[in-house]
Amino acid sequence: MILIDGKKAAADLREELKKEVLSLKDKHNKVPGLTVILIGDLAPSQIYVRNKEKSANEVGLKSEVIRYPDSVEESEVLKKIDELNNDDSVSGILVQLPLPKHIDKQKVIEAILPEKDVDGFHPMNVGNLSSGYESSIPCTPLGCYLLIKKIEPNLNGKKAVIVGRSNLNGKPMTQLLLKENCTVTITHSKTNDLKSECLKGDIIVAAVGIPELVKGDWIKKDAIVIDVGINKTENGLVGDVAFDEVSKVAKALTPVPGGVGPMTIACLLKNTIECFKRNLGD
Repeated sequence: MILIDGKKAAADLREELKKEVLSLKDKHNKVPGLTVILIGDLAPSQIYVRNKEKSANEVGLKSEVIRYPDSVEESEVLKKIDELNNDDSVSGILVQLPLPKHIDKQKVIEAILPEKDVDGFHPMNVGNLSSGYESSIPCTPLGCYLLIKKIEPNLNGKKAVIVGRSNLNGKPMTQLLLKENCTVTITHSKTNDLKSECLKGDIIVAAVGIPELVKGDWIKKDAIVIDVGINKTENGLVGDVAFDEVSKVAKALTPVPGGVGPMTIACLLKNTIECFKRNLGD
């Protein structure tokens, strides 16, 4: 069984991006800029943002974090997004989710210009992705896709089963795999006989948020299994896949932690660079 090392894959991608940033700097005399808006003091959000900032600096991006207290008015956040939309030094804007209840997530996402939407959540980017046009791709599914391609470069005709139908992962993951000529089934926690659906998959992407839901006897021999889940339990962090069982059957499997997570942040940097290039017509 191949243990898919997300940390190494992310480090390799960051090295590639570092070279690309240097080349863009030589060509345009400026570098891509990523601005993150962080509202409140939720510990996981603080950690994610700190890691994003560190990684952005590592590859040579111009990085800025704008912090607001939980009590910030929605209008102030929208005004700041408008300023960033009009700032040529900002290539990408990311508002860290989740948001406080009094701030409308949809309004905030739609306020970001689609061409600066490094998360790929704007309806315009969602529509472009599902239509097969150029778009920003949400970072987690893009990371999963790149990890799958490392194991199996030719996905033509493969059967893929996505467990989880979220806008963040399940739906965009489906679009990416359809583009590779996979036959894709989307399943979720309400699917009848989820086990039999999973057993059909050459590729399984589990992102449903239920600890160790996908068992060893749910997996076809030699399937590629990508575990997006990250769940806190009494036994520490676990994914949506029962790792010990599935590792005995699968051809390749991502660990939790150290699998998909590092790739998500590396793909955010990749998206920022892509936005910079598109905005300059590169």
